[in-house]
Order: sequence, then structure tokens, then C-alpha cells
Amino acid sequence: MRIIITGGSGLIGRGLVDSLTQDGHEVIVLSRTPDSVKNLPKGACAEKWDGKSAQDWGKFVNGADAIVNLAGTTISERWSEDRKREIRESRVNAGKAIVEAVKAAEKKPRVVVQSSAVGYYGPRGAEEITEDSSAGSDFLASVCQDWEASTAELDAMGIRRPIIRTGVVLDKNGGALPKMVLPVKMFVGGPLGSGQQYFPWIHLHDEVVAIRWLIDNSSAHGVYNLSAPQPVTNKEFTHAIGKVLGRPTFMPVPAFAMKTLFGEMATLLLDGQREMPMRLVKEGFKFKFTNAEAALRDVLK
Repeated sequence: MRIIITGGSGLIGRGLVDSLTQDGHEVIVLSRTPDSVKNLPKGACAEKWDGKSAQDWGKFVNGADAIVNLAGTTISERWSEDRKREIRESRVNAGKAIVEAVKAAEKKPRVVVQSSAVGYYGPRGAEEITEDSSAGSDFLASVCQDWEASTAELDAMGIRRPIIRTGVVLDKNGGALPKMVLPVKMFVGGPLGSGQQYFPWIHLHDEVVAIRWLIDNSSAHGVYNLSAPQPVTNKEFTHAIGKVLGRPTFMPVPAFAMKTLFGEMATLLLDGQREMPMRLVKEGFKFKFTNAEAALRDVLK
């Protein structure tokens, strides 16, 4: 297959590129700065795009089998108004560019996997969240709604469009985990805020395999929660990090300190969702990592 990936140089994208090329697939990674995308495996190449149109790269869509849209600027920096605008526009513009390219293609891809996030649901406490749960009303929830809607025109074209609402992806080389591990390694780790907020996690291996399962499964369409079937609280997850590393986790970080340090972005750390991957489980997907401690041992050891 020929598969185009936007955001292919990020944590999830690199894992997906490696997995697909190992099985002999051709992968095209779209990047604003393709020369900076280093060490791509055999079978993958980087092509330039501007993140908002089909200019230069749209020709690759003709005859491609699948597109995986992971594009979007990071949310893990303090949110100024300019930053919030960039977070939203980077996602919406990427989706519009994909629609433009697919419209122009004579031979259209059979599937476009549209990225989203658990933030779609907003802070929900201990409520069990499934794909049928309603959207939240905060900033991240509104961004996720716009993100998902950015490629909605593809539905009318008959393009299969699974939407992935991903939790926190665990990998030692990127994402949130290294930032969570560092204070524990330095003997100053502990729960954030109350520690009772749920932490929807997924091992990078399962994230990649789930995306590939959605590409290959011709009956998979609509929304899928991508998180492990055993969510834990922040306190439980932090304790598991400490157990794996042999470090104490008795120094909680007060909520007011997080809000002072990170502003509105502190919601990423202090609020959570008890996300459940109901559709994946019901439709037969098999997770390799369902236990947080086992996943952390695999990642950190």
C-alpha cells in the first residue's frame, strides 16, 4: 500500500512509519520542513507541504491507499491567545488541505484516518466515557470538534473515515511520559493536584497497531477511543512509575501551583477522562498492554 501521513515526524507518526515500512508498505511523510525529517526507514520519504493546501503534495494522493491525518501543533506549551489560535488553525487547515487533495484525485484513497483526542469529552471526573459520550465545552473540546469536522466532507465522497480520540501515548522518547518520569527519578515525584483525576493512557505499540487495524478493517468507520481498557487515576499512574523505577512518590504537587505555572494549560494535568475503548474491544481488537504498570515496565526498562 501507499500511505500518506501528515504529522508523520511526531511520536505517533514515527512509530507508524516504522511499523508500516517494516511490512513493505510505501509511506510518504508530509512536513513543512522535509529536510529536517531525518533517519526515515527504507520505503519512506518526506515531501513538503504548507499545512493548509494541496499545493506540491496533492499529486501523491492520486492512487494512494490511505491517508493518516495526525497534523497539529503541540498543546504542551503555555496557552497564550496566539498559541490557542495556532493549535486550532494547524488542525483545521490540515484537514481542509486533505479534503482539497482528495477532491482533486482521480483515484481516491479508500480510507482517511482522522486524528482527534480524549480532550473532545472535556473534564468528566470519574464518569465512564465511551464513543457515545457527549462533547465537552472547554477549549480543548472545541478544538477537537473542529479538528474532526475539518475532514467531514469526505463522508459525502464515500471515503471511509475512522476518527481516533487518543489518550496519552506512552513512550520513553517523547510525549508526556518523560516529563512525568523526571521528577520521580529525582525523588520529588508525586500526584498532581488531588491525584483522583483519571489518566487515559495507551502504549505506543497499541496506538500504532490500532491505527493499522482501522486502516485494514473495511467495516471500521466513525469514532474510536484509543486508550487502554484499564484507565487509572493520576495517583495510581504516578505510583506505578515510582514502583517501576524504585523511587518514592510521596510529594504531591498542589493544584494552585500547577495553575500558577501553566495557566489554562494546567487542565491537561489536573483534569482527566475515564475513557474506555468500547468499540475497539467490541469489534475484536486485542490490546497488548492493558495494565499501566506492565506498560511502564516495557517502556522504561
